[in-house]
Amino acid sequence: MAYMKTKEITKYFYFYKELDIKELPKYVTDYIDSDEKILCAYATRRDKGVFTDKKILLFDVKGLSLTSKQIHTIPYNSVSSLAVMFDLSRAELIFYLDSGYPLVLKFRNMNGEAKGKLRVLYSEISKIIRNKK
Repeated sequence: MAYMKTKEITKYFYFYKELDIKELPKYVTDYIDSDEKILCAYATRRDKGVFTDKKILLFDVKGLSLTSKQIHTIPYNSVSSLAVMFDLSRAELIFYLDSGYPLVLKFRNMNGEAKGKLRVLYSEISKIIRNKK
């Protein structure tokens, strides 16, 4: 009998808008190497998620002061599989890590154009993961 880990490594991120990658705050771009290409970036009210061609960066802002952040870096070579789910106005990207833990990123207020962009992102990440294995 196989043991399956079900605890997620992060809280749910409910992204609701795409960010202009040219206007990302310095505290975000400081974690991106000069040889990395930013694919896209999303935001919640306080948190940010950045997808590069090498990793996912999640900035989890804590507290009312907005100065405390927990930063998650997930390299694509630690992802064993990837799934995408679309609903009427929502979507989810689910990353299954080599450790067995899932990472679930939720997207809200998705219209047709936003879903199209997420499909492109999913496709690009899938190619990166396939080529890294």
